[in-house]
Amino acid sequence: MKRALYSLLLAATAVAIHTSTFAQCAMCKATAESATENVDKGIGEGLNAGIVYLMMIPYVLLATVALVFFRKKIMAFFRS
Repeated sequence: MKRALYSLLLAATAVAIHTSTFAQCAMCKATAESATENVDKGIGEGLNAGIVYLMMIPYVLLATVALVFFRKKIMAFFRS
């Protein structure tokens, strides 16, 4: 019973998070479309820079966590 309740709660949370991400995409799409109508290159470049920034954060965090947890093994590898 607990497992079913947990699964239902997890599914409801996933749907709620997924719905809010659509709103952000629609906002970015509207901004990009209005920028192309006005031929303003600064907004498009800013959106691209923001996307790259947001894309890099998980990889930097993952690399940091990996270095913290595996630093002894990495140091032993380079010493041998």
